[in-house]
Amino acid sequence: MGKPPLVLTLRIDRHSYKHCEGLRRRYFPRARNRVPAHLTLFHALPGDREQSLARAIEKVCLHTPILDLSFDKVRFLGGGVAIEVNSSGLLKLRNRLASRWGPWLTAQDKQGYRPHITIQNKVDPLEARRLFEFMVETWQPVAGTAAGVQLWHYRGGPWDLAREFLFKQQDA
Repeated sequence: MGKPPLVLTLRIDRHSYKHCEGLRRRYFPRARNRVPAHLTLFHALPGDREQSLARAIEKVCLHTPILDLSFDKVRFLGGGVAIEVNSSGLLKLRNRLASRWGPWLTAQDKQGYRPHITIQNKVDPLEARRLFEFMVETWQPVAGTAAGVQLWHYRGGPWDLAREFLFKQQDA
């Protein structure tokens, strides 16, 4: 049997993370909430290619500046709610990596990419609809940044951090 898959997430700034994690802790079903708030870039990269993936991530991050993010609105997921994240730099980053890893990507990672942070999932659709409507009425856009990416080992439960990669730091 091969190594477990890897998950690649965006490393968002502390303030944005705390805000989203607070919402996730409040609204995500406790029994199912095994990982902290996160923005997934890729859901299931091949674990047996970790070194090759890490080299590619490292190369891309060396040429990626800190990204500006905008948490503009909420999205209804049917059985949950997510915060949409907008960033042209984020889309470029993901597309760069996806073009390198095309043959290794799962169907989920090949489909259209719509960046978001899930704050509620796997609940009754009526409960999700109520939260969505409440969030639409009360949501205030938030600005944030991302300074890198995180590569995680997925072993069925909580994820284990494999490595963190920082974007190039801008000159002062």
